[in-house]
Parts: sequence; structure tokens; C-alpha cells
Amino acid sequence: MVGVCTNYLRSVRLAGCLVTVFAFVSVKPMSATAQQAASPAAEQATAQAQTAPAAQAQVQVVPAAPAPRAPLPNRINEVMPKWLRVRGEFRERVEGFDNSGFNERRDDMYYLSRFRFNATATSKLAAVTVQAQDARVGKKTVGPTGTPFKAAFDLRQAFADVGTLKSPIVARVGRQELAFGDQRLLGHLNWTNAGRTWDAARVTFKSKAAQVDVFGASIVRILDGEFDKSGNGNRLAGAYASSGTVLPKGTVEPYVLWRRDLNQRPEVGALGTLQQVTTGIRLVGRMPAALDYNVEMDVQTGSLSADDVRAWAGHWQLRSTLPGKKAPHLTGEYNYASGDKNPSDGTRGTFDQLYPTGHDKYGLADLVGWRNIHDLRVGFDVTPFKAMPVTLNYHSYWLAQKRDALYAASGAPLARIAAGAANAKVGQEVDLQVARPLTPQIALAAGYSHLFAGPFLKQATPGKSYTGPFVMLTYVFLAEK
Repeated sequence: MVGVCTNYLRSVRLAGCLVTVFAFVSVKPMSATAQQAASPAAEQATAQAQTAPAAQAQVQVVPAAPAPRAPLPNRINEVMPKWLRVRGEFRERVEGFDNSGFNERRDDMYYLSRFRFNATATSKLAAVTVQAQDARVGKKTVGPTGTPFKAAFDLRQAFADVGTLKSPIVARVGRQELAFGDQRLLGHLNWTNAGRTWDAARVTFKSKAAQVDVFGASIVRILDGEFDKSGNGNRLAGAYASSGTVLPKGTVEPYVLWRRDLNQRPEVGALGTLQQVTTGIRLVGRMPAALDYNVEMDVQTGSLSADDVRAWAGHWQLRSTLPGKKAPHLTGEYNYASGDKNPSDGTRGTFDQLYPTGHDKYGLADLVGWRNIHDLRVGFDVTPFKAMPVTLNYHSYWLAQKRDALYAASGAPLARIAAGAANAKVGQEVDLQVARPLTPQIALAAGYSHLFAGPFLKQATPGKSYTGPFVMLTYVFLAEK
């Protein structure tokens, strides 16, 4: 009982801090300088109105004040050579959880600090970019403390671009991020402290009708105490196209992704090599009646040792713009990813979500990924104050196959009942998020998620509901934003 009360009070204190911080930043009081400047003008206008006849009243046009300049540390590029640009970013996030693993004895709150420094040198036809990163975790006592929470100082990106924005063909070679579409299959994963990069070669072909990206890559493994490396038998190649001329007010994005990975475990037998092809399409655009749509569907085929790969997934979303000055939106969404019906029949039916930016795709708690899942979401977002969006989401989850696992946003299995779950219902989740730029260089964000454990989790785990809050501050220095 004491532990429950302690967790409750901690959650209440954090929630109170969030409300206080955002209530404070949502109102911009007039600065002392502005008050001093405004008071004489107001007194003069009052005196003129009282003494001058109405017919002789004159309107004085006051010139608009110039836009405020960025602080001096953010204007270093003004004194740098035009061919060189630098940018620094520091991000601090406090996050925690109650009942990790749906176990009431696993609670934690910790600090994630990340520093990044970018430098880009450009010429008429080429550019070189490097990015250094140092990511640390503090006071984490439950669960792992390595990657993706920690990535000691290292070279995160280093690539060369050949071509310009107007060139029909542009090539990028070196250590880089890869991100396409909604990043449901391939993304940079920048929500995590370490993020994700690739040693890759990428060529972009551009025309007025379409753009096609072709690439070959190997994921970079973050290594403690040594230089981060790629390879280790991992290969990814693909082609991703995009055209805005096929659908009215819409974009069509067909793609194919090929993955090879060594030392993967088949359903039966020794470790083998995965050879897998993902073929998909993404459709996004506007419809009548103030409706936006976002659809993505994928089919996977291939082999792992003697196993066949047969899986598929889909994402279907409609978003409505409601009347009102506060930019309200209502969203309905359904996500599905196939699971494995029989773990020993020689057919892998579990969809492979590849390398996504999985954060908040299927819930803010990141306890659900795009594998063996039905996810029904209803969302509402509104901007009550300028540049301060507030988002509320509800999710309902159930397994696609009862003998397969529940997988997290990372793709790792969280819970499984090998003989088959008595009930496929995983649970329900409620999420609240709010964000606010304090200045062009400083941004504040916060969120709160709560997953109510359903029958499956109560059978496969201790069955306690999960809570996960966070507060995050991002500061950009050297550059203006």
C-alpha cells in the first residue's frame, strides 16, 4: 500500500509540474521595456483626446518594431565563411515509468542528456557534413543502461553530397540517416537518445513528375569504448519513389526494400540467413469535406533457412479538420500487422517492421509495435494558444494471433503465451502530449501515457497497468534555429 501511494504521489507531482510550466509559458507578459515604451504613448494619446477637438484629431502612424535578433551565441554563422555552417543542439529529457513489464515492483525515473554538433562545408556542386554526438543516461536503476540510452562521444554522421537542390541526380555517400514516408519501416529513431545511422550510398533521381531514391546500406552498431561500426552481416537495399501527379491533391509512394541478415533464428533448427523483400505503397492526400487520408500497406516474402516468410501489414488513417479558430482535428486510425499462427509450421507469419522510428506510432508508451497487432486509435488535437498544440489519443489493442507475442515499438517481444492466449485483448492506452517553443532556439515538450492491462497481459505477466510520463527541453545553439 505504501508503494502504491508513493507512485501515485510521484505521478501527481510530475503532472502538477507540467501544468504549472505550460500554464506559465502559455501567457506572454509584456516586458518591462515594452511597458516603459507604451506608457508615455498612452498618456500622450489620452491628453490629446481630452484637449483637441474631434475634427482636428490626427492619427499617428507608429512604425513597427524590428523583429528581435537571435541571441549572440546563435549568430556565429554570421561571422563564419559563407561556405561553412555550424549548428549545436542540446536535449535533456526526464522520463520514467511505473510498473515496467507490468510488474508493480519495477518503477524508475531517470535523465537522458544528448549533445550534437553539426558542421557543413559547401561548394557549388558538393557538400560535406559531419555530426558528432554524445548521449548519456543518469540515475536509471531498472532495465538496461546501454544503447539506445547511452552512446558515448563518437562520429554519428559523416557524408558527402554531390549535386545541388536543382540537379536531376544527387548522390550521398557515407555515414547518414535514412528516413522515408512516415518512417514506419525506415527512420532515424531520433526520439531515442542514441538515434540510428547507416553507412550507405544513396542516389536520388528527380524530375517534375516524380522522385526516386535508390540506396544500399548497413546499419551502424553503437559500441561502448570503440568506434561505432557497420557490417556484421547486415545489409539493406531499396528503391523508394514519390509522385504528386498521379492522384489529385495526393502523393503516391511505391517502394521495395530488401533485407539480408545473418545469424537469425528460424522456427526450427540452427541459426540461418534471412533473405526478405518488403513491397509496399503509401498514399497520402486530401479529400473533400476537409478530410485528409494516410494509407500504407506492405507485403513481405522471402526465406530464413528452410522457413518461408509470408507476412503483411497495413495502416489506414482519416483526419478531419473541425470548424473553429483553435485548429481542432479529429483522427480515426486502424493499424494491423500479421502474426505467426503456428510457431513450428515452417512459415514465418510475423510481420517484420524493419528499422522504423516507432515512437508514438502505436501509442506514446512505446509498448506496442507494428507486429502481430490490431490497433484502433481515436485522436483529438487542438492549439489553444499560438504554437502550443495539445494532443489526446486513445488506443485499443488486441493480438492478431494468440500464439504469437506482443511486440514493443522496438520490435522486441514483450510477452508471449506459447500454448496460446485465452484472450487476445491486450489492453487500452490513453496518451496526452503538449509542446511549446519558448523561443526560436528553445522548445519544451511533455507527455503522459497510461496503458490499462487487458486479459492477455494479465495472463502473460503480473498484469499491472503501465504509466510513463516525460518532460523534454531542446536548446539549439550556434545557429538561429
